[in-house]
Amino acid sequence: MTNKTLVGLALAGSLASAIGAAATPAAAEDAKEKCYGIALKGQNDCAAGAGTTCAGTSKVDYQKNAWKLVPAGTCETIKTPDGHGSLTQGPAPV
Repeated sequence: MTNKTLVGLALAGSLASAIGAAATPAAAEDAKEKCYGIALKGQNDCAAGAGTTCAGTSKVDYQKNAWKLVPAGTCETIKTPDGHGSLTQGPAPV
């Protein structure tokens, strides 16, 4: 092989690696999860649970059975006056 061929192959390999690496974080950033107990009254995402029918139907702030979509891995770090967000549904308000 000539030096030109080797340089061309090395550049092609580098470019392919860079494209592959750039695509991975974008997919990870798009990942979302349901986070319960963080939505304000009337600002939940769809299908919140008992006492709600769909988006915007939560009755109180931080309702434990109402959820919002958040970036994956962030839910339990979100602080509210009632504690942290949860990946599991809590009870409906009384």
